Amino acid sequence: MAYLGVETSLTGRRWVGPGVDVERAAEVLAQRTDLPEPVCQVLARRGVAPPEADAFLAPSIRDLLPDPRSLKDMESAARRFLSALDGRQRIAVFADYDVDGGSSAALLLVWLRDMGHNATLYVPDRIDEGYGPNEEAMAALATDHDLIVCVDCGTLSHGPIAAARGADVIVLDHHLGGEVLPDALAVVNPNRQDEDGASAHLCAAAVVFLMLVEAGRHLRESDRKGPDLMGLLDLVALATVADVAPLIGVNRAFVRQGLRIMAQRARVGLAALADVARMDTAPTSYHLGFLLGPRINAGGRIGQADLGARLLATNDPHEAAALAERLDALNTDRRDVEASVRAAALAQAEERGFDAPLVWASGPGWHPGVVGIVAARLKEASNRPAVVIGVEDGIGKGSGRSVSGIDLGAPIQRLAAEGLLIKGGGHKMAAGLTVAEDKLDAAMARLGELLAKQGAHLAGPSELAVTGLLMPGAATVELVEKIEEAGPFGAAAPAPRFVFSDMQIRFAKRVGENHLKVTFGDGLGATMDAIAFGAYDGPLGPAMENHGGARFHLAGRLDINTWRGKRSVQLRLEDASAA
Repeated sequence: MAYLGVETSLTGRRWVGPGVDVERAAEVLAQRTDLPEPVCQVLARRGVAPPEADAFLAPSIRDLLPDPRSLKDMESAARRFLSALDGRQRIAVFADYDVDGGSSAALLLVWLRDMGHNATLYVPDRIDEGYGPNEEAMAALATDHDLIVCVDCGTLSHGPIAAARGADVIVLDHHLGGEVLPDALAVVNPNRQDEDGASAHLCAAAVVFLMLVEAGRHLRESDRKGPDLMGLLDLVALATVADVAPLIGVNRAFVRQGLRIMAQRARVGLAALADVARMDTAPTSYHLGFLLGPRINAGGRIGQADLGARLLATNDPHEAAALAERLDALNTDRRDVEASVRAAALAQAEERGFDAPLVWASGPGWHPGVVGIVAARLKEASNRPAVVIGVEDGIGKGSGRSVSGIDLGAPIQRLAAEGLLIKGGGHKMAAGLTVAEDKLDAAMARLGELLAKQGAHLAGPSELAVTGLLMPGAATVELVEKIEEAGPFGAAAPAPRFVFSDMQIRFAKRVGENHLKVTFGDGLGATMDAIAFGAYDGPLGPAMENHGGARFHLAGRLDINTWRGKRSVQLRLEDASAA
């Protein structure tokens, strides 16, 4: 049964509340702890029992960090890394062009710099070279370097790694591995097929961090001291959130501690980026995913691929300020490019229909740097796995995003093995591919078949999961702060979404280009402000603004808004329904 009977909300979604088991678990938590009921509702949804509540609310890296040696090839990677350092050998870091790749590279560059050693950074151009190592670049690096460390890439790069003759290659990655690994000195990857999957939730930066933990262990065994690793956790947190790694286990501790480090503004690149993004409060996972991450990604998407990694690694405030300004400008350009591609892709996909197991679109000249973002928009609109492909000179480069419960990465790897793709790979929730234009239709048809076997075509209308009911008078700053202790929130740990039932709209106004500002009340004197971003991209904004005195159920996430030193609770309004 739909929550509050909302089968079709203003945004066309069915509201789904907690199950009976979760409600009972929340009651038990409320009885056995001193926690507020809304916090108990959040913990119950995460499966936290009363004896575990205190530890869950204060995740510790000491308690949750896996032993680096539990990952295959880790000791070999750390030993070779340190031998290159001790021998003053030439080290190159080959990084992916996204936030995870840039953060991973910065971890190594900063650590080595603190040890008095400079390394070469190489980030491939998204358009000219594509994702991951290529033979020409690896061969060139091998002529000038003794060790090449591939971060956030390399697991499927058999040919390029073989081309690095004369240099040792270490792969620190998290992408799905194939049956055969490349001939590298070490491939450290929790998603290798011969791993047990216990650390499969780690992003590449977390894998790099574990390698540095292992390197630190070796240094201590020889009575040497390495750099402060805890001070690097802001980079791990950024990568974890931006790469949409599930916020479970040690990832929660990485992000929680990393946000504390980031709040100190010691990393000049992140401080400069926070300034151009106009962040005026302590960083949260929302800031990492929606303000900082997109700007760092902008260099790899439509600009110079290494800008993000350079920003994160620099210790020069002047260089940081210049790089941050450039990335901010590129991000503005990226939005314009994305809007154009999104409109065309959505129209094409709607014409094909949203009922198939795969929603896809392709077009000539669509920028490869934005197809992933547009695929995410198609996925959200259709509640289906989505792929968007830009075609240039007979070659299509695309990106896909999946929905919960449907593995996209494995079928795309299978298409590559079947010869329908030039190359392809990724995760369960996101993947990339390169395809010849004359095989595009056949490849997408085959991908649809494989996704149908997983039930991708059976999903009904999109659902909006809600945590419970709340009244405006109960939504205090203290409550929101306590709820935040159950975070961080993100992938696999969605932020709690509360419903304010039967509310009066006291004020509604369009702000900016397409956002909505609302003040609502319960009719008993308590009122609350809300902001709905992008509300005028759909029916939510017009319905709220022209409410005509109607009452509404309002659903959204709680934020703390700071204005002129005063803190108040604000609802980030996501959906509404007539009461």
